[in-house]
Amino acid sequence: MAPEAPGSSTPEAPAGPGRFITLEGGEGAGKTTLSRALAAALAGAGLPVLRTREPGGAPGAEAVRGLILGQGPWDPVAEAMLHFAARREHVARTIAPALEAGIWVVCDRFADSTLAYQGAGQGLSRAVWEGLCDLALGPLRPELTLVLDLPPDRGMGRALSRGDANRYEMQGPEFHARVRAGFLAIAEAESGRCAVLDAAARPEAVLAAALETVRARLGGLA
Repeated sequence: MAPEAPGSSTPEAPAGPGRFITLEGGEGAGKTTLSRALAAALAGAGLPVLRTREPGGAPGAEAVRGLILGQGPWDPVAEAMLHFAARREHVARTIAPALEAGIWVVCDRFADSTLAYQGAGQGLSRAVWEGLCDLALGPLRPELTLVLDLPPDRGMGRALSRGDANRYEMQGPEFHARVRAGFLAIAEAESGRCAVLDAAARPEAVLAAALETVRARLGGLA
Protein backbone atom coordinates (compact mmCIF):
# COMPACT_ATOMS: atom_id res chain seq x y z
CA MET A 1 0.00 0.00 0.00
CA ALA A 2 1.48 3.30 -1.05
CA PRO A 3 0.86 6.28 1.19
CA GLU A 4 -2.52 7.88 0.66
CA ALA A 5 -2.70 11.58 -0.13
CA PRO A 6 -4.72 13.80 2.20
CA GLY A 7 -8.39 13.87 1.32
CA SER A 8 -10.52 16.69 0.00
CA SER A 9 -11.05 17.96 3.54
CA THR A 10 -7.41 19.03 3.78
CA PRO A 11 -7.24 22.74 4.65
CA GLU A 12 -5.26 24.87 2.20
CA ALA A 13 -3.19 26.34 5.03
CA PRO A 14 -2.80 23.86 7.92
CA ALA A 15 -2.19 25.50 11.27
CA GLY A 16 0.94 24.29 13.04
CA PRO A 17 2.96 21.12 12.53
CA GLY A 18 1.37 17.77 11.87
CA ARG A 19 1.04 15.07 14.51
CA PHE A 20 2.49 11.58 14.24
CA ILE A 21 0.37 8.59 15.34
CA THR A 22 1.52 4.98 15.00
CA LEU A 23 -0.46 1.76 15.36
CA GLU A 24 1.31 -1.32 16.69
CA GLY A 25 0.45 -4.91 17.57
CA GLY A 26 0.78 -8.50 16.49
CA GLU A 27 -0.57 -10.25 13.44
CA GLY A 28 -4.32 -9.95 12.93
CA ALA A 29 -4.77 -7.27 15.60
CA GLY A 30 -6.74 -4.99 13.27
CA LYS A 31 -4.18 -2.25 12.66
CA THR A 32 -5.11 -1.77 9.01
CA THR A 33 -8.82 -1.58 9.81
CA LEU A 34 -8.20 0.94 12.56
CA SER A 35 -5.79 3.02 10.47
CA ARG A 36 -8.45 3.45 7.79
CA ALA A 37 -11.19 4.34 10.27
CA LEU A 38 -8.99 6.65 12.34
CA ALA A 39 -7.70 8.53 9.30
CA ALA A 40 -11.28 8.94 8.05
CA ALA A 41 -12.41 10.26 11.45
CA LEU A 42 -9.56 12.76 11.60
CA ALA A 43 -10.28 13.92 8.06
CA GLY A 44 -13.96 14.21 8.98
CA ALA A 45 -12.94 16.54 11.79
CA GLY A 46 -11.32 18.82 9.21
CA LEU A 47 -7.73 17.72 9.80
CA PRO A 48 -5.26 17.04 6.98
CA VAL A 49 -4.38 13.34 7.17
CA LEU A 50 -1.96 10.94 5.53
CA ARG A 51 -2.37 7.18 6.07
CA THR A 52 0.67 5.01 5.46
CA ARG A 53 2.27 1.72 6.49
CA GLU A 54 5.47 -0.19 7.19
CA PRO A 55 7.43 -1.80 5.80
CA GLY A 56 6.73 0.46 2.85
CA GLY A 57 5.18 3.87 2.44
CA ALA A 58 7.64 5.13 -0.18
CA PRO A 59 8.78 3.58 -3.48
CA GLY A 60 12.17 2.40 -2.24
CA ALA A 61 10.68 1.17 1.02
CA GLU A 62 8.03 -0.82 -0.85
CA ALA A 63 10.80 -2.57 -2.80
CA VAL A 64 12.53 -3.53 0.46
CA ARG A 65 9.18 -4.78 1.82
CA GLY A 66 9.22 -7.56 -0.75
CA LEU A 67 12.61 -8.72 0.51
CA ILE A 68 11.58 -8.61 4.16
CA LEU A 69 8.24 -10.42 3.84
CA GLY A 70 9.00 -12.71 0.94
CA GLN A 71 12.52 -13.96 1.62
CA GLY A 72 14.56 -15.17 4.55
CA PRO A 73 15.13 -16.28 7.19
CA TRP A 74 17.49 -13.40 7.92
CA ASP A 75 19.99 -12.92 10.69
CA PRO A 76 18.15 -10.70 13.24
CA VAL A 77 20.61 -7.81 12.81
CA ALA A 78 20.40 -8.01 9.02
CA GLU A 79 16.60 -8.14 9.22
CA ALA A 80 16.49 -5.11 11.49
CA MET A 81 18.81 -3.25 9.13
CA LEU A 82 16.47 -3.99 6.24
CA HIS A 83 13.52 -2.64 8.23
CA PHE A 84 15.41 0.51 9.11
CA ALA A 85 16.61 1.01 5.53
CA ALA A 86 12.97 0.94 4.42
CA ARG A 87 12.02 3.12 7.39
CA ARG A 88 14.62 5.75 6.55
CA GLU A 89 13.21 6.06 3.01
CA HIS A 90 9.70 6.20 4.43
CA VAL A 91 10.61 8.97 6.85
CA ALA A 92 12.64 10.98 4.34
CA ARG A 93 10.22 10.72 1.42
CA THR A 94 6.82 10.55 3.10
CA ILE A 95 6.51 11.08 6.86
CA ALA A 96 8.82 14.04 7.50
CA PRO A 97 7.56 16.11 4.53
CA ALA A 98 3.95 15.50 5.59
CA LEU A 99 4.58 16.52 9.19
CA GLU A 100 6.43 19.64 8.06
CA ALA A 101 3.44 20.53 5.88
CA GLY A 102 1.10 20.36 8.89
CA ILE A 103 -0.41 16.98 8.00
CA TRP A 104 -1.36 14.38 10.60
CA VAL A 105 0.27 11.03 9.82
CA VAL A 106 -1.36 7.71 10.79
CA CYS A 107 1.17 4.91 10.30
CA ASP A 108 0.46 1.17 10.47
CA ARG A 109 3.65 -0.04 12.25
CA PHE A 110 6.86 1.85 12.95
CA ALA A 111 10.07 1.31 14.95
CA ASP A 112 8.33 -0.41 17.89
CA SER A 113 7.52 -3.31 15.58
CA THR A 114 11.22 -3.91 15.00
CA LEU A 115 11.87 -3.91 18.74
CA ALA A 116 9.00 -6.37 19.31
CA TYR A 117 9.60 -8.67 16.35
CA GLN A 118 13.37 -8.65 15.94
CA GLY A 119 14.06 -7.80 19.59
CA ALA A 120 11.61 -9.78 21.73
CA GLY A 121 10.83 -12.24 18.95
CA GLN A 122 14.28 -12.94 17.49
CA GLY A 123 16.74 -11.81 20.15
CA LEU A 124 18.06 -8.55 18.67
CA SER A 125 19.69 -6.47 21.40
CA ARG A 126 18.06 -3.20 22.40
CA ALA A 127 21.41 -1.44 21.97
CA VAL A 128 21.48 -2.37 18.28
CA TRP A 129 17.86 -1.26 17.87
CA GLU A 130 18.57 2.07 19.57
CA GLY A 131 21.61 2.65 17.37
CA LEU A 132 19.56 2.00 14.24
CA CYS A 133 16.82 4.33 15.50
CA ASP A 134 19.31 7.14 16.05
CA LEU A 135 20.90 6.60 12.64
CA ALA A 136 17.72 6.24 10.60
CA LEU A 137 15.26 8.47 12.44
CA GLY A 138 17.29 11.18 14.14
CA PRO A 139 15.02 12.85 16.70
CA LEU A 140 11.75 11.76 15.06
CA ARG A 141 9.54 9.65 17.30
CA PRO A 142 5.74 9.14 17.32
CA GLU A 143 3.76 11.46 19.55
CA LEU A 144 1.16 8.77 20.19
CA THR A 145 1.34 5.00 19.72
CA LEU A 146 -1.80 2.87 19.94
CA VAL A 147 -0.91 -0.74 20.78
CA LEU A 148 -3.64 -3.14 19.69
CA ASP A 149 -3.45 -6.09 22.05
CA LEU A 150 -4.91 -9.47 21.16
CA PRO A 151 -4.10 -13.03 22.25
CA PRO A 152 -1.83 -14.46 19.54
CA ASP A 153 -4.08 -17.44 18.78
CA ARG A 154 -6.98 -15.13 17.96
CA GLY A 155 -4.78 -12.83 15.93
CA MET A 156 -3.27 -15.67 13.95
CA GLY A 157 -6.74 -17.06 13.26
CA ARG A 158 -7.69 -13.72 11.73
CA ALA A 159 -4.43 -13.34 9.82
CA LEU A 160 -4.39 -16.82 8.33
CA SER A 161 -8.03 -16.58 7.27
CA ARG A 162 -7.01 -13.84 4.83
CA GLY A 163 -4.77 -16.24 2.86
CA ASP A 164 -1.36 -15.42 1.34
CA ALA A 165 0.39 -15.61 4.71
CA ASN A 166 3.76 -13.86 4.93
CA ARG A 167 6.69 -15.45 6.73
CA TYR A 168 5.99 -13.66 10.03
CA GLU A 169 2.48 -15.08 10.07
CA MET A 170 3.95 -18.53 9.55
CA GLN A 171 6.02 -18.37 12.75
CA GLY A 172 5.01 -20.58 15.67
CA PRO A 173 2.95 -19.63 18.73
CA GLU A 174 6.02 -19.15 20.96
CA PHE A 175 7.34 -16.46 18.62
CA HIS A 176 4.02 -14.61 18.58
CA ALA A 177 3.76 -14.82 22.37
CA ARG A 178 7.20 -13.18 22.66
CA VAL A 179 6.15 -10.46 20.22
CA ARG A 180 2.99 -9.72 22.21
CA ALA A 181 5.01 -9.54 25.43
CA GLY A 182 7.45 -7.22 23.66
CA PHE A 183 4.72 -4.78 22.66
CA LEU A 184 3.22 -4.78 26.16
CA ALA A 185 6.65 -4.14 27.68
CA ILE A 186 7.15 -1.15 25.36
CA ALA A 187 3.73 0.23 26.32
CA GLU A 188 4.45 -0.16 30.03
CA ALA A 189 7.88 1.45 29.78
CA GLU A 190 6.61 4.39 27.69
CA SER A 191 3.11 4.93 29.02
CA GLY A 192 3.28 8.64 28.22
CA ARG A 193 3.49 7.83 24.51
CA CYS A 194 1.68 4.50 24.31
CA ALA A 195 -1.88 3.42 25.00
CA VAL A 196 -3.00 -0.22 24.92
CA LEU A 197 -6.35 -0.93 23.24
CA ASP A 198 -8.35 -4.15 23.50
CA ALA A 199 -8.21 -5.44 19.93
CA ALA A 200 -10.67 -8.24 20.79
CA ALA A 201 -13.45 -5.64 20.90
CA ARG A 202 -15.64 -4.83 17.91
CA PRO A 203 -14.00 -2.49 15.35
CA GLU A 204 -16.30 0.40 16.22
CA ALA A 205 -15.40 0.06 19.90
CA VAL A 206 -11.69 -0.01 19.07
CA LEU A 207 -12.12 3.14 16.99
CA ALA A 208 -14.03 4.88 19.79
CA ALA A 209 -11.25 4.06 22.24
CA ALA A 210 -8.63 5.27 19.78
CA LEU A 211 -10.44 8.56 19.20
CA GLU A 212 -10.86 9.14 22.93
CA THR A 213 -7.14 8.57 23.38
CA VAL A 214 -6.29 10.98 20.55
CA ARG A 215 -8.52 13.62 22.11
CA ALA A 216 -6.97 13.17 25.54
CA ARG A 217 -3.35 13.01 24.40
CA LEU A 218 -3.20 15.23 21.29
CA GLY A 219 -6.40 17.27 21.07
CA GLY A 220 -7.47 18.36 17.62
CA LEU A 221 -10.89 16.69 17.67
CA ALA A 222 -14.23 18.22 18.55
